[in-house]
Amino acid sequence: MATIQEIQAEIIEEFDMFEAWVEKYEYIIELGKNLPIIDAKHKIENNLIKGCQSRVWLHADYQDGKIIYSADSDAIITKGIVAILIRVLSSQAPEEIAKTNLAFIDKIGFKKQLSQTRANGLSSMIKEMRLYALAYQNK
Repeated sequence: MATIQEIQAEIIEEFDMFEAWVEKYEYIIELGKNLPIIDAKHKIENNLIKGCQSRVWLHADYQDGKIIYSADSDAIITKGIVAILIRVLSSQAPEEIAKTNLAFIDKIGFKKQLSQTRANGLSSMIKEMRLYALAYQNK
């Protein structure tokens, strides 16, 4: 199993292959299309992330000391963004998720490219994923 740092390095490398942001957006949309479908029973009001302009559902399961995230969104770019976060953080230990620095976000230029509302949504998604990690860390 790859570490969070190794997965971030892979993502940075993948985004470096594209020169224009339009290609990067197409790639983000593609990643969103490949996001495993969240179980319908988890697409509930309680799992909606507050602070996202579009609707984003996030669910976390705890298995064998690792957190497994699932998510969905009604917006294609947002779905791609949450797919990337899941790729980095899912199947990792809660302690790792809680303390990790998600440096890849700045390295691929996400913060500069995203609109203010999407950047806020990204922060909300990360915050929610970390809250799950903190909750499971104390179990």
